Amino acid sequence: MRISSVLLGAALASNVLSETSPLGLRLGMLLYPGYQALDAWGPLDFLNILSFRTQLNLTIISPDGLPVPIRTSNPAFTRSNSTVDEVVLATHSFANAPPLDVLFVPGGVGNRDVAAIQSSIDFVRATYPSLQYLITVCTGAGIAARAGVLDGRNATTNKRAFYEMANHGPRTWWHSKARWVVDGNVWSSSGVSAGMDVTLAWIQHVWGATTAEDLAVGAEYDWHRDPSWDPFFGHYNISDVVNGVTMAPSAPTPTPTPNIAKPRPFVR
Repeated sequence: MRISSVLLGAALASNVLSETSPLGLRLGMLLYPGYQALDAWGPLDFLNILSFRTQLNLTIISPDGLPVPIRTSNPAFTRSNSTVDEVVLATHSFANAPPLDVLFVPGGVGNRDVAAIQSSIDFVRATYPSLQYLITVCTGAGIAARAGVLDGRNATTNKRAFYEMANHGPRTWWHSKARWVVDGNVWSSSGVSAGMDVTLAWIQHVWGATTAEDLAVGAEYDWHRDPSWDPFFGHYNISDVVNGVTMAPSAPTPTPTPNIAKPRPFVR
């Protein structure tokens, strides 16, 4: 397997589109019952702010096109009787989703419901070949892994659920220390708040460092810029998993070689 993609921030800054910013960029956010709110809305808010300066087209996609709850209806994942359950209106279903340039896949407890999440896995598998970029947040990497998108690639995911997600990708190099990983046009982040970091890094990759910095400052967000180090790694006793094999904690960490897709005009 290639060893790649735990990138240094400086590598991103040097790869900026020479053309004008891509206008009318077609963005999709996949939502399913039981998704993690910040996984989706952290990245979305940066895109909201970005849309003030460049044309973006956003599609909110759910399995059936119906409103999407934060809570899943599966009794196994609803242990309390709480009524905290924000609902988001989808714009499209899997059946009528428009062509996309970029797809974001958040994590959440809902993707543990094997039967309910299968249609999302199928959608990612069918959609990926036509995408310019796929960006997974947290345990959204588990959906991409089950879709086969991460086969032969490097990736990371939520540190608390690290081994659980790694089991879904037995042909993937799962990086335990990474905040986010870039392998070609697939970007994967660690848990929850890391989705905001990877989104800013991707914006920097496409629109440049100044734009990404402006968004971070405008949102008063303390951007974690080092993709190779997740501060939450130390809270869990985890090691890299390579092709289904858990590496010894003392195993030497290979020197990463960046494998980032060069920014390009968005081809329709």
